Formats: sequence, structure tokens, C-alpha cells
Amino acid sequence: MKRLVLIDGHAILHRAYYAFPATLRTRHGEIVNAVYGFTRMLLSVLKDLHPEYVAVAFDLPKPTFRHKEFIGYQAQRPKMEAELKDQIERVFEVVKTLNIPMFMVEGYEADDVIGTLANQAAKKKVETVIVTGDKDLLQLVKPRVKLYAPQKGFSEPIMYDQKKVKKEMGIKPRQIVDYKALIGDASDNYPGVPGIGPKTAPKLLTKYKDLDTIYKNLPKFRENLVSRSARNRNIDKIEPRIAKLLIEGKESAYLSRKLAEIVTNISIKLNLKACRIHDYDQEEAIKLFQELGFKSLISKLPGVELEEKKKKTKSKNKQMELL
Repeated sequence: MKRLVLIDGHAILHRAYYAFPATLRTRHGEIVNAVYGFTRMLLSVLKDLHPEYVAVAFDLPKPTFRHKEFIGYQAQRPKMEAELKDQIERVFEVVKTLNIPMFMVEGYEADDVIGTLANQAAKKKVETVIVTGDKDLLQLVKPRVKLYAPQKGFSEPIMYDQKKVKKEMGIKPRQIVDYKALIGDASDNYPGVPGIGPKTAPKLLTKYKDLDTIYKNLPKFRENLVSRSARNRNIDKIEPRIAKLLIEGKESAYLSRKLAEIVTNISIKLNLKACRIHDYDQEEAIKLFQELGFKSLISKLPGVELEEKKKKTKSKNKQMELL
């Protein structure tokens, strides 16, 4: 099966910025630590995952439909540091030089772009590997869609398939949206159901499968809340307390689910031919890497390592002929 790699641009860029020191600069003093980390990760992914196709999705610096749905969405996030913001154009330059398509859609996040492209690739019977440090995207994991998550400092990435998600999260990938609806998300600043945390939510989803079924069973919970008959005294004491929280937090739960769910049907089209990785100007890329001071990464460019091996082989053969 052919493979498409989709890179969550800003997620990897942020991780790179904090993983590498600001002492990484060009000879003119330009800070390029985030550019270096992003580029190194990109090239490592190409080498390790051997994709036929690759694309990068970025967020736009504009509000999305989620900001319109909930005014507090991501409101507590600090502004992007100037030293990181100044490196974004350089990252775009690297991606464009390697002739890798970039996708950005106004009103949506990179997550939604990735979800849509992965969905289209699956229909074309192409395996997709999503590269991101954002575990919200685990909800996209399914047959033909995996997630490749670099760890701290870009070391020892973890590949998530459906079994790995279930083992680590205690729920299936498709249940992650309902999980977030219940527990909320502090980083995105939506509340879920106040009082329900990461221990209770998987138990509810294991028993009732999804948010809708949980709320369909609330009449039974209500009965437990008001009934004190001998028949009900032995019922698990945790259910009435949870029922009360769910009743009070229903509106918040469904709003949180809407904010957590990744859109997979944006009006964009995946052109696999445009995503072929080896179709780029190698000389131009080498020139850019030299300008950025990324000499150690030149040999990792697609096709360069193979050419160097061929040159070494020819050189050895000539030496043998002389002997």
C-alpha cells in the first residue's frame, strides 16, 4: 500500500522551537532553531516512513468556526513568541523549496485539513500517517490512518494504530471526541462536564459507547437519584453523583463535543501527483540549506544520500581499476 505523510505544521514547529536552543543562528545572526528542528523532523520522517507522498498543513492566524461557536475557545493561550513567529516564513520557504504542498483553509484548523485529506486518501486506498505531537488527532486513527507522535526532543516517536490508542487511552479512537466532550480540554479552554475527569470518562464510554447513549440512559440515573427504596440501596453509589453532573453539564458536554470533533469534509482536494516527494530542485534546496547553516542536513535530502553512495561506489571502482 502506498503511503501519504501529513505533517501538522504548527504543532511540529512549536515542538521544534522548544526542543532546540535559540543559539542556532545563521551566519548573519538570524535565529533558526525552530526552522532547524522542523526541517530535521521532516527529513527524518521521510527517511523513516518511506512515503510516496507528503503534504504539510498549517493553521492560519485568523479565527476559526470554533472561535465563533465559543468565545472562550483558546482564549487563555499566550501569544506566539516573536522569535518563533519570525521563523514561520523560513519554514514555508523550506517546504516550498522541497516542492511539498501546503494546505491552509480559512475558518478551519490544520487538524480539520489533515482530517479531510486523510479521509480522501483512505478512499483512494492510500495509507496515511499523520505526524503531530497533538493527541487530539488520535480520533482520526482508523484502518489506513495512523498517527506518528514525536516525543520530547523529537526522540523515539510512537506510532499509533487502533490497538495502540485503545491500549493507551482505554477507549477506541472514535470515542475520543466524546471523551473530550466529557473531560473538556484545558489547552483549548472548553470545560466538558465539570466534575468528570479522565478516570470516570473511559468507564462511562466503555459501558455506554458514546455521549448520546450516555444521555439516553439518564432517565435511569435520575431514578437512582430520587429513589431510596430497598431495591435501589445497593446500586453503585457513584452513578447518582455522575448523573447529577451530567444533567447539569449537558449543554457544556455537547458544545465541547462540537469543538473537539475534527472536520473531515472541508472543500479541498487531495492531489497525490502534486505530493510526490522526489519532484524538487535539489540544487536550490542545497543552496537554501547552506544559507540557513543546515550543512549536516544536506545529506538527508531526498535523493542526495543515494547520489553520494553512487559517487562513492564509482570512486571505489576507479581505484580498483587503477590497481
